[in-house]
Amino acid sequence: MMQPQSVTTMPGPQPVQLRFSVDEYNKMYELGLIKGFEKAEIIDGELIGKMSIGDRHAWVVTFLTRFFILGLPETITVRVHDPLRLNDFTEPEPDIVLADLTKYDGRRHPRPAETILVIEVSDITLRFDRSIKLPLYAAAEISEVWIINLPANLIEVHQDPDAGLYRSTRIFRLGEIVLSERLPGLSLSVDELLG
Repeated sequence: MMQPQSVTTMPGPQPVQLRFSVDEYNKMYELGLIKGFEKAEIIDGELIGKMSIGDRHAWVVTFLTRFFILGLPETITVRVHDPLRLNDFTEPEPDIVLADLTKYDGRRHPRPAETILVIEVSDITLRFDRSIKLPLYAAAEISEVWIINLPANLIEVHQDPDAGLYRSTRIFRLGEIVLSERLPGLSLSVDELLG
């Protein structure tokens, strides 16, 4: 009878996890080598299929897009469902990214240093957005991330990234006003968005 230890020390081929850089993924997609991943994000070199967007999720993204376009100066661009290049192996597609046009020309996907605010609208993706994406944003030193928590009808504002975590998290509920440290003078009523 084989001992359990001998199984782990057996020589021979072992499974290999394929990890793609963002550039490799884009090239394979352009060449038609990858099919069925039109709606995918690349997270730490892995392709993650994106979930379909429900009515409420879509409405919140549309509301926020209009709110930011009408309320922000022209030096800030509002990007919706577009990639954000965090590093060579990670390019998520947040619901909204506000990027600083004084730091880049807007002709490519923004980098963390060019990003003012990231927003994830979360329903069935809440666990993934909190446990996977939020630490990635913190590690990339994105200074402010909002999670629009649809099941709980609240907005989580995460700020002050340090060592892959946000040191400050504020919760805004119905009846409250969201104030952003990165966007002084801009305020958002939680009731207007989620009520």
